[in-house]
Amino acid sequence: MSYLASHNRYDTMTYNRSGRSGLKLPAISLGLWHNFGGIDSVEKGREMVKRAFDLGITHFDLANNYGPPPGSAEQTFGSILKADFGAYRDELIISTKAGYGMWEGPYGDFGSKKYLVSSLDQSLKRMGLDYVDIFYHHRPDPNTPLEETMAALDLIVRQGKALYVGLSNYKPEQTREASRILKQLGTPCLIHQPSYSMINRHVEDGLLDVLEEEGIGSIVFSPLAKGMLSDRYLNGIAPDSRAAGPSVFLRPEEITDELIVKLRKLNEMAAGRGQKLSQMALAWVLRGGRVTSALIGASKVSQIEDAVQALAVAHFTDEELTLIDQILL
Repeated sequence: MSYLASHNRYDTMTYNRSGRSGLKLPAISLGLWHNFGGIDSVEKGREMVKRAFDLGITHFDLANNYGPPPGSAEQTFGSILKADFGAYRDELIISTKAGYGMWEGPYGDFGSKKYLVSSLDQSLKRMGLDYVDIFYHHRPDPNTPLEETMAALDLIVRQGKALYVGLSNYKPEQTREASRILKQLGTPCLIHQPSYSMINRHVEDGLLDVLEEEGIGSIVFSPLAKGMLSDRYLNGIAPDSRAAGPSVFLRPEEITDELIVKLRKLNEMAAGRGQKLSQMALAWVLRGGRVTSALIGASKVSQIEDAVQALAVAHFTDEELTLIDQILL
């Protein structure tokens, strides 16, 4: 049976304007970094993408190297688009990136025009698309002139392969200079994708200020601090948790006794707000309107539903914000 999206999918989602652009993004976006690769169930991925869209999530975030193996998340997403979303393409914001190692040789990594243009061409083929809505440079390249990298992003827009461009993992001054170059070229930077959470606050040391000054939106990844800001570690490392497995992204030594004490205090506070800890953590990164969207990952539908429900209790009192700082800082 053909997929028919929920008729009330836009009723409860919050949509925020990205910087000074005309584009609005859902407050919660779905990333396909994990759980959509060639080793994962395509049918499970389909159910998560369809449920996300039914809940008003219109933005789906990928990169050339997402999988594993690299490229397979785009292939999976392309099959989902073909099977279920042919009638909804104009309601979707689809993003991808290039900047990390993707293929052997001197042209499959970092930030040259050769790499970025070639990579996006491959991504479009894998997803079966004529264009993406947002194309990011995934990380700064210390050996390629910033002018070349930004000229590649400008070229990609002029070729019609992307509507907007963005940056990821750029430091404040790198972001300011990249924005200046892109404005001169006539393709302003739409958005920046940094990591940000209650535990990881590096964007508060200048980056958010630069984005506001330059009129650039933000979508933050790892708002749950690699899963630490959930109920998974309130009693230590569970046998089936990420920290207990082979993941290189969360090591057991990061789950310290001191952290567990802090997580328990935050969890008590979240319960007093009528939320799970993960929901309060998502609401926290979106507080004050400085962040456009929080990018979540998911391994099951219920996690997406929980994330969207975080928006039901989005406000924080000054006392709550002070208490969070006292617990963590």
